[in-house]
Amino acid sequence: MAQDSLLERMKGQWDGLGAGVYAAALVIVVLGLCGVAGVLLHLPWLFPSLGPTVMLFFESPEQEASRPVNALVGHGIGLVAGALCLYAFGLQGQPSAPVGGLTPLHVVSGALSVGLTTLVLTWIGLPHPPAGATTLIISLGILTTPPQLLSVAAAVVMTTLIGWGLNMLLGTRPARK
Repeated sequence: MAQDSLLERMKGQWDGLGAGVYAAALVIVVLGLCGVAGVLLHLPWLFPSLGPTVMLFFESPEQEASRPVNALVGHGIGLVAGALCLYAFGLQGQPSAPVGGLTPLHVVSGALSVGLTTLVLTWIGLPHPPAGATTLIISLGILTTPPQLLSVAAAVVMTTLIGWGLNMLLGTRPARK
């Protein structure tokens, strides 16, 4: 008989609150480490789409969208689609939508980038909804420079490796396709 993972054992603790404690503690560890890397490197290693990614890892590891390959490919496609739209519409030198205001080109860039990300991830069968946030972060001009884009990619890799490493260490296996 295989031993239950720590997550499975925690689900029955404290009237079900145990699974929340498990997920919250690991989210804090992973995002804290990304934040420390960002502070040390003076780059944005902590950004909004990492939050739902780690929540999926620790709250719903059985979901296909929570698999490491889905996270890595999803955010990678989101990054590329966001950058393509940002540059295709000439927004790379403009103020970001939150700073300079939402313009019609921002709307087109944002909507098209999420549409492209959705199209590709659905087509290849690797869904990861948080990637939609990554593509918006880029296509709306929030993170645009090559060092920032590289830090997005590196933070996704770090988050995925640490997140799934912790899950595996604690006995939680990724979903199988």
